[in-house]
Amino acid sequence: MILNDHEIVSLYHARNEQAVEITQKQYGTYCHTVSMNILNSQPDAEECVNDTWVAAWNTMPPKWPQSLCGYLGKLTRNISLNRLKALRREKRDTALTVAFEELEDIIPAPDETESAVICGWLDEYLGTLPRLDRQLFVGRYWYNHSVKALARHYGLTANAATKRITRAREGLRDFLIERGYTP
Repeated sequence: MILNDHEIVSLYHARNEQAVEITQKQYGTYCHTVSMNILNSQPDAEECVNDTWVAAWNTMPPKWPQSLCGYLGKLTRNISLNRLKALRREKRDTALTVAFEELEDIIPAPDETESAVICGWLDEYLGTLPRLDRQLFVGRYWYNHSVKALARHYGLTANAATKRITRAREGLRDFLIERGYTP
């Protein structure tokens, strides 16, 4: 049975356990991909996806996401990032560290108040980029795709993809500085 997002969220609000089962069937592959791109570990990704279902159950209600896919992706991503931090503490580092280090000079870990403002600026900045640059930036820093995979996907050389991502990252730094943010 395939339901739309509104119907699935309604099941969560009715505390109907079928909501989790339907969510797993419709969004399981997507959430697993998000987690694998961050953790690069099948067992860790499976654990994070399972934690996503628990988090969805625990947060709806009161939340009523407009895009269930986006909401689940965000939950999965945050859970996976927390798992990555735990793994890093255990010295089980992954390739995601490289992507984070690329952005650390521009946006060091902001506090919660700063975070909301920076997210708004980031959305605004991404809206100024050409479509390909925006897709490369989001692919690299949200989905944690390697530069090589992004280049292959968009028909670019790795060098061309790297240059575009670097220019977008430097543009973000300038954009944030113009708005008064100094890392």
